[in-house]
Order: sequence, then C-alpha cells, then structure tokens
Amino acid sequence: MTRIATHSDKAAFSTLFDHYAPLIRAYSLAREPGANLVADELAQEVLIRVWLKAGSYNAQLSNINTWIFTLARNCRIDYFRRNGRYISDIDPTEIFNNIEDDDPGPFQQVHQDRLAKNIKSGLSKLPREQAEILTKVYLEGKSHQQTSTELKLPLGTVKSRVRLALRKLQVLILR
Repeated sequence: MTRIATHSDKAAFSTLFDHYAPLIRAYSLAREPGANLVADELAQEVLIRVWLKAGSYNAQLSNINTWIFTLARNCRIDYFRRNGRYISDIDPTEIFNNIEDDDPGPFQQVHQDRLAKNIKSGLSKLPREQAEILTKVYLEGKSHQQTSTELKLPLGTVKSRVRLALRKLQVLILR
C-alpha cells in the first residue's frame, strides 16, 4: 500500500485490484443478490477511492482489509443515497394504459357552450359598472384589491358591486 501512496505504483495497484475487486463485488452481491451492475460499479468506485486515498491509510490504525471494506460500505451507502431516490415500483407502461381523456364529451361541451352563451347574455344586461367589475374579477382573474386599485374605487364598493352583480346575473341566467 505504501508503494501506491508514495510512488503511484501502477503494478502494485494492479495486484491490489486483482485481489480486492472480486471480494468487493461479492460483498455487494451478498447484500443485494442479482444486482450485478451495482456490484461492478461499487467495486470500481471503491478501488478508485483506494487509489486516491492511499496516502491516508495508516497501517497502525487498521488492517488493510478493514480499511478497504469500510470504504466499500461507505461507497455502497453513498451509491444508494445518490441513486435510491430514482428507484420506483411504478410501471410506466401502466400509467399510459390508465389515462382518462380529460376532454369534455359532446353533451358536456354543449352544456358548457350554453352556459357561456347565457353568461355573456346576462353580462350584457347588467349595468356597465357591474359588468366591468365581474369581467375583471372572474374573467381576467384579478383580485378585488387589484380591481379596486385599477378602477380607483373603494374596496367595499368593488365587493358590493360583485355581490349585487352576481345576484342579478343568477336571476338573469336561471330565468
């Protein structure tokens, strides 16, 4: 290990790689059988870290096996934290099979068209001030406060006109 750390000895690393890659792979497969791609990726990631961190290994603090398998455990945890959030039990083919059409059917479309026509007719029969306020609030999506500011009217007046106009519109539409 010291040759790898001090001299970046590729031959020593190759020997270490040949010895530990199958062991790290087996370690990963023992915890998640059948996950061959994960095991290969883990072995590669661990041995890259061994190459990069060889200088931080201290033989007096731990055995080389302990150090490498601690790296393997940490790499495995990192891998699943990084990639685990993308794993899902949802089958994407089932999503498209169960999508319902959101478009209105012919009867609903006719009903919506009639309502729109009745509302337009009702708005045209309201006093101009009330129709203008309803248009701003409900068709343009503005708040009462925005309408008040835009029309330079007190907020209470806007709210009163909205209430009054809605009552009148209800009578006009339901006749």
